[in-house]
Amino acid sequence: MSDLRDLYQEVILDHNRRPRNFRVIEGAIRRAEGHNPLCGDRLSLYLQVEGDVIKDASFQGSGCAISKASASMMTDSVKGKTLGEAREMFDEFHRMVTGKTDPEQNAARLGKLAVFEGVRHYTARVKCASLAWHTLRSAVDAADQVVSTETDHPDGP
Repeated sequence: MSDLRDLYQEVILDHNRRPRNFRVIEGAIRRAEGHNPLCGDRLSLYLQVEGDVIKDASFQGSGCAISKASASMMTDSVKGKTLGEAREMFDEFHRMVTGKTDPEQNAARLGKLAVFEGVRHYTARVKCASLAWHTLRSAVDAADQVVSTETDHPDGP
């Protein structure tokens, strides 16, 4: 199990050092802002949507390794998904990081995103990992509001 944790940590560190999709999408159809005042994470999320399909996703901002890696991997994961599928991914990811799913099944359902399963043991880190996802949900829903990890969400932090 230690080897697996080391691998997960390396994946997170790699996405922190070299985040994928770290750019602005000019003319993005959907955009949202996210902020974690607890540790200072901030991000802007951009989605290019055609019909009901996310054709491109990107982000910019600053934050801790977990926050940045989560945004990097999330933007890769939602490309090509419908808005409904992105909402389902949010729900699944949120259940995983809050410990409301069976860890054995996370890899099967979330693929590479299962590297964040361990944050469920660190309450403050749940907010770091889920900030990008709450921001995604806001963009998908076209909510046009700044998302904060310190605001009460219907689904928790």
